[in-house]
Amino acid sequence: MKNKILIFIIALFTIGQAKAQIGQFPEMDVPDHTPMMNSTWEAIDKMMYKVTVEGNKKVYTPTYPPVLKALENKEVELPGYLVPLNSGRTHSTFMLSVLPVMQCMFCGSNGIPPMVEIFMKNGSIKFTEEPIKVKGKMKFNPEPLKGNAEIQIIDAVLIK
Repeated sequence: MKNKILIFIIALFTIGQAKAQIGQFPEMDVPDHTPMMNSTWEAIDKMMYKVTVEGNKKVYTPTYPPVLKALENKEVELPGYLVPLNSGRTHSTFMLSVLPVMQCMFCGSNGIPPMVEIFMKNGSIKFTEEPIKVKGKMKFNPEPLKGNAEIQIIDAVLIK
């Protein structure tokens, strides 16, 4: 799972570099995407990592500040952009980002934007480049070092 996310981030970086070059030519009419930040995203964005060393290896363990911890096991609504984890037209598990999949994930002054893993309650969502909004219960992955995202929304439903 981590390998898929790493490959995806590298691909986004490459696409972002191409988009940055397009940005040099305003006549191409490339849209300006506005992030989907809300108070829930702002809380998610506060998650940090504690770095420890085990042998010769650095271990990054997520730490959740009180404002984020208060959302654990609560129902939340998140707007954002669908980021597929697998190929295909429909997705029942995917990442949700405050930026579109085609925008460089490393652009801007704050590095990689926050993302969460979404698990749909029933069925799946057809891929779209347009923003979506989901509602579901926020969970923290108890073993993120074994794969999957640190923050997850389970039993998610699409809000129209």
